[in-house]
Amino acid sequence: MGLSTVSIPIKRPDGLGYDPEVACRHLCGADPAMNSLIARVGGFTMRPVPAHSLFQALVRSIVYQQLTGRAAATILGRVVGLFAPKRFPTPGDLLEISPDRLRSAGLSTAKTAALRDLAARTLDGTVPSLARVRLMADEEIIERLTAVRGIGRWTVEMLLIFKLGRPDVLPVGDLGVRKGFALTLGKRKLPEPAAMVRRAERWRPYRSVASWYLWRALEL
Repeated sequence: MGLSTVSIPIKRPDGLGYDPEVACRHLCGADPAMNSLIARVGGFTMRPVPAHSLFQALVRSIVYQQLTGRAAATILGRVVGLFAPKRFPTPGDLLEISPDRLRSAGLSTAKTAALRDLAARTLDGTVPSLARVRLMADEEIIERLTAVRGIGRWTVEMLLIFKLGRPDVLPVGDLGVRKGFALTLGKRKLPEPAAMVRRAERWRPYRSVASWYLWRALEL
């Protein structure tokens, strides 16, 4: 019986699992609309933001949901401050502290429950280590992390693109990507996910890069 294999992205010094110049050349040759967009936007400048651990990255993601950056940063600072002098709480810390104290930092009841579930699932191995997650396929990561309360597919897709530097993620549920798609393709209405998936077949294996350019289309 043959062994199944998983394609593991090569980790580059810039944190990307791919060469952005190669990706842009591929997109330009595969799709005239993307060629035009890339010419207008210019070079690909996104670089992954380093994370100390997957747990910390997901804590931040949960706290930041549905808040402005400034408000979320304030609340995250208060949460971390509950555990001073530690620089960041461990999963065990979040389970030991009372939910009332977490809410006193400005967290909603739902986010408090989500953080505690994240902590429990990190300790039981559902949420893997950052080293382990780098060896996993995108869909496996999505399946594992969306088991955590309060973490949906979009949250994991953003982590794949902006933290792990994965090359081929298409967040069809992201409003910015949908608007950028409509602008780039000259559509009056926002596209349905199925239409985006069909068009994006020609962008493989660099749909993350294409998505980044669709976000940039809104700034032109």
